[in-house]
Amino acid sequence: MSSVFIKNSIKSIFKNIDWMLFGSVILVTFAGLVTMNSFMDNSRFFERQTVWLAISILAFFIASWIDWGFLKNTRIIITLFILSVGLLLLLFILGSVFKGAQSWFSFGTFSFQPADPIKLVVILLLSKYFSRRHIEIANIRHILVSGFYVLIIFLLVFLQPDFGSAIIIFFLWLGMVLVSGISKKHLLAVFLTTVVVFGGLWLFVFQPYQKDRIINFIHPLTDIRGSGYNAYQSTIAVGSGQSFGKGIGYGTQSKLQFLPEYQTDFIFAAFAEEWGFTGVTLLFVLYGIIFWRLLSIAFKGSGNFEILFGVGLTILFLIHTTIHVGMNIGLLPVTGNTLPFMSYGGSHLLTEFFGLGMLMGMKRGARVVHKEIASNEMVGI
Repeated sequence: MSSVFIKNSIKSIFKNIDWMLFGSVILVTFAGLVTMNSFMDNSRFFERQTVWLAISILAFFIASWIDWGFLKNTRIIITLFILSVGLLLLLFILGSVFKGAQSWFSFGTFSFQPADPIKLVVILLLSKYFSRRHIEIANIRHILVSGFYVLIIFLLVFLQPDFGSAIIIFFLWLGMVLVSGISKKHLLAVFLTTVVVFGGLWLFVFQPYQKDRIINFIHPLTDIRGSGYNAYQSTIAVGSGQSFGKGIGYGTQSKLQFLPEYQTDFIFAAFAEEWGFTGVTLLFVLYGIIFWRLLSIAFKGSGNFEILFGVGLTILFLIHTTIHVGMNIGLLPVTGNTLPFMSYGGSHLLTEFFGLGMLMGMKRGARVVHKEIASNEMVGI
């Protein structure tokens, strides 16, 4: 009887998997692995990422087997929020400092960055909040309350200081508010508030190196040997790839270490140098498939909570991709964001695969919803 149960469980897991989505994600991940393995004789990044990929795939299938309906319970969501805040506060006491940011818990050779899984908590929190109040989203009170919850996490991440993750959390909140149906006047109020807050952060909070990055974004060639060095080398790497790239292992900007952090913050530039415009086009096609399948699954959710979670997950990956590519080609300031499924790092890779697994698990109770009906549910029509 146990063997029958195991067989049925395995069939249930595989039945819920969107194989086009999973296959596209795996191809993007392999592109990252190839890029990491092509620069140095010491392939420690490749070896460690391979281990993390195996763990992440296992987490994906486990998460896809779980029925996540229990997350609709308000007490569970609040508990997750409190645990997230506690974990971020604990960082200021026990966290390890890396490149000026106290963002990691270190356990020997293993490091863990709480900001990555906490992004999933933010999506769950907002999905729960707006799923019950989507009809009343025009009321400014709900925008303020949801913003207050996210502001707590935003500030704790920002003060580490981890500006890259903090800005992701802000845009994640903004994106989910927009999807939930914010009015134009409230959108204008959010914009003006953001401008005021940014002005305050510039005057009283931003560190000199953070100001340098923003100034360098406005005037990219003013300090190419100092604060603008990373962005300058990145644009050179991308441009030197031309149509078909220099070939795997022949990226001079990367192999000769002119391009810093090639395995994380600038992996897109490293990939573009070796694969060229053709490879970048194929990479964008894969990301397009990933976003398309995520939204397709989201809008077939069994309720507003599942729909909002899927949309929130899409927004998270889209923001990460846009900011990463933008800063690699000189269109956005360097903020230290990873490229989903491709950059080196166990915390973010495990979080991304687990988030996808959660979405697959939510398909278990999904019903087929017409696109127009789903859109009406989202805006409360």
